[in-house]
Amino acid sequence: MRTPVSWTRSQAGRLSPERRRADLERLGREEFDVLVVGGGATGAGAAVDAASRGLKTALVEARDLASGTSSRSSKLVHGGLRYLEQLELGLVHEALTERGLLAGSLAPHLVRPVPFLLPLKGVWERAYYGAGVAAYDVLASALGPGRGRGGLPWHRHLSRAGALRAFPDLDPRVRGAIRYYDAQVDDARLVVSLARTAASLGATVVTSAQAVGFGRERGRLSGVEVLDVEAGVKRFVKARTVVCAAGVWSDELARMLPERSGMAVKASKGVHLVLPGSAIRGSAGIISRTKWSVLFIIPWDRHWLVGTTDTAWDLDPAHPAASASDVAYLLQQASDVLGKRLDVSEVEGVYAGLRPLLRGETEETSKLSREHAVVEPEPGLFFVAGGKLTTYRIMARDAVDAAAARLGPDVPASGTHLLPLLGADGFDVYWSARARMAKRAKVSVEVVEHLLRRYGNLASQLLQMVAEQPQLARPVADSDYLRAEIVYAARYEGALHLDDLLTRRLRLSIESFDRGTRAAMDAAALAGAVLGWEEPRRALEVETYLHRVDAERRSQQQPDDDAAETARLAAVELRRLARARPIG
Repeated sequence: MRTPVSWTRSQAGRLSPERRRADLERLGREEFDVLVVGGGATGAGAAVDAASRGLKTALVEARDLASGTSSRSSKLVHGGLRYLEQLELGLVHEALTERGLLAGSLAPHLVRPVPFLLPLKGVWERAYYGAGVAAYDVLASALGPGRGRGGLPWHRHLSRAGALRAFPDLDPRVRGAIRYYDAQVDDARLVVSLARTAASLGATVVTSAQAVGFGRERGRLSGVEVLDVEAGVKRFVKARTVVCAAGVWSDELARMLPERSGMAVKASKGVHLVLPGSAIRGSAGIISRTKWSVLFIIPWDRHWLVGTTDTAWDLDPAHPAASASDVAYLLQQASDVLGKRLDVSEVEGVYAGLRPLLRGETEETSKLSREHAVVEPEPGLFFVAGGKLTTYRIMARDAVDAAAARLGPDVPASGTHLLPLLGADGFDVYWSARARMAKRAKVSVEVVEHLLRRYGNLASQLLQMVAEQPQLARPVADSDYLRAEIVYAARYEGALHLDDLLTRRLRLSIESFDRGTRAAMDAAALAGAVLGWEEPRRALEVETYLHRVDAERRSQQQPDDDAAETARLAAVELRRLARARPIG
């Protein structure tokens, strides 16, 4: 019997501890056509693009996959309805194309439709916003069958009664609403899927590997010096071209160059709150304009996301902190749209992320360009920044196109618009068979649906783990996540630390009132068995995680950014703790 292609790809894309050790050796031994610095959506997308063209590719990330902006977004794949209002038609067209591709073929297991309501206060708003949403739908449909729409329905106008039926907690003074559709995604899982897809295509992928300098031979770029943060060992990685996709860290990397890069990035802080599903009654999301930003109230599994802020951030890019004023602002804005008051006691989680915006001369951050740019400050070195999560593939393609121009005429064009990510192949078939899968695995259909929406066809691997070790079918704490997912993250998905597990592979750090602390001991034991943690190391991982959660809670009680950052930075990074207290 032939081995299924999806199974072969998943094994080739396995980011195991053994794979990391082998890839570290490759970094110090081989020369790469393209070395990507940055493990967010754009960097991982660039690694997929380069590897899929047959280029010898490596990806290094200073922390964990998606540890920066790419795990702290509004978790939307959208065309940018507000950009249409600003007449940025090219940006909307590009984003709608990507939305259709992701929902339709590239990542249907991760990207799914979500309805939104635009509440209306008067007749003029119905005409104004109605025209905009109609243009939005027409633009998507004009891209061709399924390409822009990705199976999403057309918009509809709702009366006041219809709006309140769809969203009982909407302010009863509303005059009606327009319902339209966009899509949402688990952003961190998307990045993990991208990194594993790149690895399945032969790319070397190493996290906790920080770029600390650029090397040159005979006056030309020859590679990057990389620090293995886990071991404290430096390696020089030879590369013919280097793509820096470091987001808000772009300026930090650019400061290592002898001359200016030609690109400057401004960080804009976006804060989101997570509330339990019981806090708000509604069957759709809400989008509403506020004085300072756009407010989203988005259904998120059994929770709600409320965001976002849009304020300048000039402090530590590694640890953007939400303050009490950020939390109060969002609760107030959401309460103004709803017919009820939301209280801080209802907030399960809070997260803050930084948008890497191309810097303007005198503009406020909310007016800076969401478009992206690729610059080449010196031959063979490329910086890509700006853009948004939805258009990561375009940014990655453009960056690799620029690198390919340096590598020679034989590099083929990008084909990532035709390349499903790992887990996507046959998703509709697996979804149709979910009841049979549940019966065979002796678990509930809800469990299979949960796994399919997170892993696609790779869910069969987790179900096999459950069959072999039934105790892994138990939930992590009182969540929807299975203990098998902890083991899988350590064994297949490159997780190195407890924070990687509870914050990005799972979302317990923002989806539970205890911020994942009750799951910490069990998760450390499960992951430690895979990662070779002895008891002192497990205790250190738990201590570090609890310390981080405590610092974040205290930061969210501070009045402003400066005080919040001071409180947040009280949490010492694991690598600093480990160096101060050697273990093993």
